[in-house]
Amino acid sequence: MNFSEVFKQSNQLCKVSPDGKYLATCVQYRLVVRDFNSLQIVHLYTFLDPVMHMEWSSDSLFILCAMYKRGLVQVWSLEQPDWHCKIDEGSIGLVSSRWSPDGRHILNTTEFSLRVTVWSLCTKSVSYIKYPKACQKGIDFTADGRYMALAERRECKDYISVFVCDDWHLLRHFESETQDLAGLEWSPNSCVLAVWDSCLEYKILLYSLDGRLLSSYSAYEWSLGIKSVAWSPSSQFLAIGSYDEKVRILNHITWKKITQFEHPATIINAKAVVFKEVEKRPVVGSEDLSIHQLTVDNSLFSTQSKYEITQLPAQVPVIKPDPDRANPKIGISALAFSAGNHYLATKNDNMPQNLWVWDMQRLSLLAVLEQTAPVRCFVWDPHRPRLALCTGNTKVYLWSPVGCVSVNVPVEGMDPVSPLYTNIAHFSSALLPTRKELIIRPHSRP
Repeated sequence: MNFSEVFKQSNQLCKVSPDGKYLATCVQYRLVVRDFNSLQIVHLYTFLDPVMHMEWSSDSLFILCAMYKRGLVQVWSLEQPDWHCKIDEGSIGLVSSRWSPDGRHILNTTEFSLRVTVWSLCTKSVSYIKYPKACQKGIDFTADGRYMALAERRECKDYISVFVCDDWHLLRHFESETQDLAGLEWSPNSCVLAVWDSCLEYKILLYSLDGRLLSSYSAYEWSLGIKSVAWSPSSQFLAIGSYDEKVRILNHITWKKITQFEHPATIINAKAVVFKEVEKRPVVGSEDLSIHQLTVDNSLFSTQSKYEITQLPAQVPVIKPDPDRANPKIGISALAFSAGNHYLATKNDNMPQNLWVWDMQRLSLLAVLEQTAPVRCFVWDPHRPRLALCTGNTKVYLWSPVGCVSVNVPVEGMDPVSPLYTNIAHFSSALLPTRKELIIRPHSRP
């Protein structure tokens, strides 16, 4: 694997454009746009406040930067560098800003979720949507960009409104059979809307585009319920992660459970492979310690790691959550399907050092990756069955059906005892095998 030089960034704001041609990074008050092939700077913008959020438009022609403290949003054009747009929400405040699928409208959510403001870059018109609910995922667009679903809260009841994104007129408005709606998400084929309740009640509802309730599912009662939800790219499966450390898979025909995946502390499945990360510190003799190596080269002190296959049965490190603290670290917090629907990756919060990979064709456990540090994030390659993850150190880990590999990131001048807090944002959709991999160093250490 080849690496580029190190570029600064802040607030983990580093995103590749949807067409794969540009790379945008925010460094405090500046936005730097680079050509992704040559990594040369093509645009440089400055702001009044540090940028808190950055997002590309769907056609990669515009880039949005939000400064929540000022209630300000600025938009820049890559085709016309002299053109720019500034949106000021004023005293009503700003907590969220995002693009519409057409890349010509901006949706701003004000403080206390008083309203959602839709700004048009073409006509300069403004539309207001009242009663948005403050929840984990209250707005979602269909994959074709034609419709938007919005969670609302009126008179202590949950409602769902479906808008047409062309002119933002209301298409459907119906009451949701939830006690406290926590999130909603369209299926990739834009036919079904999944709506789930808060963690206090296990309930997930499936609605059609016209507001009909297709089905509802509840696994149990009187215990903490749903923690994460993920659609498969083909819309055939709906994975539900819950606080009981299980993942339940629903099918798209009957919307009934076809299987459930458990995360046991002892792995006895003979078809599963357990990869354990093993660290090894190099032995350095006194004759190898020159002044130049001590001050410039820190490779002598870098910890090398590799994966070893653990014999079964294998014990998985488990952390017992504190029952007296809110938001217990337990249950399935992250789910992700591979691009071809063949694999599902899961993370169980009370087993933070492990990442589980499931075979969706055989509906069984395929591999377990046991890291030396808790897994911070993971993401699938958009074109092939390849999984990348990071744990907050100076390494990037890759898994594929062939095996696992640990890649040490060459970062100059880093303190060997201080980990590099990295975050994998996403694979570039246009990533080629020979293309350079970009390594990001935080602007300031935590």
